Amino acid sequence: MFDRDVYCSRRARLRMLLGQGLALFLGNDECPMNYADNAYRFRQDSSFLYYFGLDTPGLAAVIDLDEGTETVFGDDPTIEDFVWTGPLPSLRERAAGAGVERTAASSRLGDALAAARSAGRKVHFLPPYRPENKLKLLAWLGVPPERAKDEASVPFIHAVVEQRSVKSPEEIAEIEKAVNVSLDMHLAAMRLARPGVAEARIAAAVREVALAAGGDLSFPTIATVHGEVLHQHAQVDTLGSGRLFLLDAGAETALHYAGDLSTTMPVDPAFTERQKDVFRVVLAAHETAKAALKPGVPHLDVHLAACRRIAEGLKDLGLMKGDLDEAVRQGAHALFFPCGEGHMMGLDVHDMEDLGEVFVGYEGRPKSTQFGLKSLRLARPLRPGFVVTVEPGVYFIPQLIDQWRAEKRFPDFLAYDRIEAYKDFGGIRNEEDVVITDGGHRVLGRRKPLTVEEIEAAVGRG
Repeated sequence: MFDRDVYCSRRARLRMLLGQGLALFLGNDECPMNYADNAYRFRQDSSFLYYFGLDTPGLAAVIDLDEGTETVFGDDPTIEDFVWTGPLPSLRERAAGAGVERTAASSRLGDALAAARSAGRKVHFLPPYRPENKLKLLAWLGVPPERAKDEASVPFIHAVVEQRSVKSPEEIAEIEKAVNVSLDMHLAAMRLARPGVAEARIAAAVREVALAAGGDLSFPTIATVHGEVLHQHAQVDTLGSGRLFLLDAGAETALHYAGDLSTTMPVDPAFTERQKDVFRVVLAAHETAKAALKPGVPHLDVHLAACRRIAEGLKDLGLMKGDLDEAVRQGAHALFFPCGEGHMMGLDVHDMEDLGEVFVGYEGRPKSTQFGLKSLRLARPLRPGFVVTVEPGVYFIPQLIDQWRAEKRFPDFLAYDRIEAYKDFGGIRNEEDVVITDGGHRVLGRRKPLTVEEIEAAVGRG
């Protein structure tokens, strides 16, 4: 945990932003893997962590915005618990570490909420994503599980997004710690990548680095020779000569702040000339996007600048043609770049995604419905303290190419005969994590291999 004053300050700020009623925070419970005593690794709800810092299951909390009180609900461990876990602090001791004086048994929470509702008071809650928390809202507030997301408090969402979007110095330091561990994970993969090595072996080595640093993975690792599959989490293939290997992996610190890096590397000691050509297109888009990052710039503009640079590079390779500004406006480039250039990061690798991208990345405004652009998670103007990823890419997705060609989509902008020869290419992205500063931006963590020459030098062959 951070110092207790950090959590007290965060809750005081929330009370100012939210105003009246009760703010209900639902912590997470243990999630059984196949029976109750065999659970998945516990992960606390990120907003609960942000305001209370308590990283144990079975907790909830209420801030009474009118009376100015704060209560953590839960249960004290018993002697029978100690047999399995060893001595544990009491609920009161744990709450005191977050600066909360009032505690109550978990069985009393339903009555407290019922009393508030009977008095006509508003109970604010955030969109639940765990089924057990949806059932709790049904029992306590009568909210049907299928309506829980829609009935969540929009003012509460806005208040949380306002606070959590701007990272404090201690948060930035924790994220930077995660980024540096993530870099060690990628360097380990670069030393292992070679013909005949299983993707699963590299994924295992990557996780070992994260665990040894005292944390874990910030999301399921993408370690694949099929880089054209944006979220390929299965590690079932073996690296072969002539292929590219894409690693998208990040560490989560013990305080649950995330790192998120991507590296595309050759399976052989060096890239082929064709691989270098496409790699440099992606690198140029990466540097274009990074150079645009500064306060006040809409992240949508950063994304579109990267798209324009990708289109330019692909036109130079004979894969695109025609008026590139019009091609990007219509979305023709999305054949190669069907996702967003970057996203916010913090306690979640896609920060606050459980609260809704329209609130986090669009300030409540609707998202585009255009293919490619609709996948952009962050479009709002950047502010100092935002932590964002930079990850444009180029992907050759055979099924998408076949479909667009059959539908004769964008014939004025796409050179399908030339594109056909790239259907076995795969995909490329290289990702960094950046904090927006008053004067521009700063790349977090140690220098990551980014260029063709740097990556070739880092790929081990000993």
